[in-house]
Amino acid sequence: MKKLLVALVALSLVGGFSAVLYAGIQGSVHDFSGQPFAGGQICVVCHAPHNVATPVIPPLWNHELSTVTYNVYSSPTLDAGPLGQPTGSTKLCLSCHDGTVAVDSFGGNTGSFFVTGDANIGGPNGDDLTNDHPISFTYDSALATTDGGLFDPTAVTVTIGSGAFTKTGTIQDVLLQDDQLQCAACHAVHNDFVVLDAPSAGKLLKITIGASELCLACHNLE
Repeated sequence: MKKLLVALVALSLVGGFSAVLYAGIQGSVHDFSGQPFAGGQICVVCHAPHNVATPVIPPLWNHELSTVTYNVYSSPTLDAGPLGQPTGSTKLCLSCHDGTVAVDSFGGNTGSFFVTGDANIGGPNGDDLTNDHPISFTYDSALATTDGGLFDPTAVTVTIGSGAFTKTGTIQDVLLQDDQLQCAACHAVHNDFVVLDAPSAGKLLKITIGASELCLACHNLE
């Protein structure tokens, strides 16, 4: 609510209103309240305050998880590898985005509304992550030293978001989760701290892909 009020104040200065949708999840691509299966609710597709699904996964996760065993990215130059199966919050993202579990499979219900197109990153069988950025690995000072092409995540700062919603901190603080690089390193799943420029539109990115700024936030090409 505080973020929404800040956005309203900021927008009153520029005479706009539609950009309120960028203040949070309301109106974003993750707002399914307009779909019949959501019953007018925003949060229930992913979270529930009571009687969440078993096993209980913070933060009160309510959506069915995928059971796919993934083929993950590999490369002879990958110092973080070999990679294991996705972990942490990435598993939550893949519960819709590998394309094997319906968006409306939540709260114990089996749904039929599946993500398609670019939103489906799992390929035709839902198990292909070989053509996607490495995920669910530890990105720390030791990896940066070993790799040589990565910034030290504890020492280099980045700014995420745009407009009234920006945040500056170290890579470790604003991009990583428990020193792990997960989907949320690049994507703001609740639509806060997103960049709104044309190259990044619709991708919920924390940093613009214009001039490869998102890549260069972590990758040191000098």
